[in-house]
Amino acid sequence: MEKGDELGRVTLADIAREAEVSVSTVSKVLNGRTDVSASTRGRVERVLREHDYQRAARNGGEAPLIEIVFHELDSLWAMELLRGVENVANEHGAAVVVAHSGSRHAPGPGWIDAVLRRRPLGVVLVFSSLPPELKRQLRARSIPFVVIDPAGNPDPDVPSVGSANWAGGLAATRHLIDLGHRRIGIVTGPEDTLCSLARLDGYRSAMSMAGLEVDPELISFGDFHAEGGLARAKRLLELPDRPTAIFAGSDLQALGVMEAARVCGLRVPEELSVVGYDDLDIAQWTSPALTTVRQPLREMAEQATRLILALRSGEIGAAPTRLELSTTLVVRSSTVGPGPR
Repeated sequence: MEKGDELGRVTLADIAREAEVSVSTVSKVLNGRTDVSASTRGRVERVLREHDYQRAARNGGEAPLIEIVFHELDSLWAMELLRGVENVANEHGAAVVVAHSGSRHAPGPGWIDAVLRRRPLGVVLVFSSLPPELKRQLRARSIPFVVIDPAGNPDPDVPSVGSANWAGGLAATRHLIDLGHRRIGIVTGPEDTLCSLARLDGYRSAMSMAGLEVDPELISFGDFHAEGGLARAKRLLELPDRPTAIFAGSDLQALGVMEAARVCGLRVPEELSVVGYDDLDIAQWTSPALTTVRQPLREMAEQATRLILALRSGEIGAAPTRLELSTTLVVRSSTVGPGPR
C-alpha cells in the first residue's frame, strides 16, 4: 500500500491489489454493475469499507438526476413529497427519478445496485432508517442522501427533515378539549413508527394538562389509510361510552373515521367531531371540511432536496443535519362542541 500511504489517499489500484481483482472490477463494483459475482463484490466492498474509500465527486459527470425513494406510492402524501422534490429539481435543471422499494422502515436490498448505476446528484429517502451497508455504499460513491421522516425518526448519523409531531398531536387534542370534549378517542398510525407515538404522546400530554383521564379503550393504532381508520373508528363508536370526538393520525384515516360515523348513524360534527393530520388538498373538500393539523410535506421535500444539493456542492459539511419544520392547526367545519349522545 506504499502508493496510497504516500499520497495520503487509497487509490483504486490499492483497492484492487488488496482485493486481488483488477482495477476494472473495482470500478464495476463502484458503479453498481451487475456483471460481478457476489463473492467478488463482497470482497471488494469489504476492502472499500476497511479503508473508508470515498470516490471523489465529479463536477460534470453525474447524470442531472435527483432520486426520491418511497415504500408506497398510492397515497396523497407521497404526491405532496414528490411535488416538493420536483419544485427544487426544476429550479436547478435536474430531472426526478421515482423509485419504489422496501417497507416503511428501509429500502429493499435490490434498490442499491440500481441507484449506484444511475449515480444521481443525490437521493431523498422516505423511510425511517437506512441500513448501515447502504449508507456506506452511498458515501463511498459520494452520493449524498437525506431522509424525510413522516413515518419516524432516522438514525442520528443521517441528514434528515421532519416535522413537529408531538406539537401537532398536542394542538389537535387541545382544540377538542377547548371545544368542551372530554371523551376523546385517537386513531394514530402504526405502533412501531415514532411519529405515531409522538402524536399519541401529544394527545396524552394535552389530556393530562387539562386534568382529564386517558382511557386506554379510546386509543387505537392504525395504518394511516382510510380503511384502517374506518375499522378502528367503528370499534370506538360501538363502545358503550363512545367518544364525542376522534383525533385521526392522518387525513386519510380521518376520511375513514367520517365514514364510520355515517355507518353508525352519527352526524359529523353535530354528534362526532373529527380532526385529521397532514392537511392534504382533499381535506378542504370533504363534507364537512376537515379540521386538521398541517404537516408541511411539500416544504419538507423541498428542504430535503436543497440539503442534498448543498451537500453535493460542498456548501455545508458532511456532518449530519436535522431540520424540523413546525406544524399548524387548521380549523374547518368538522369540529364543534359536544352534542347529544
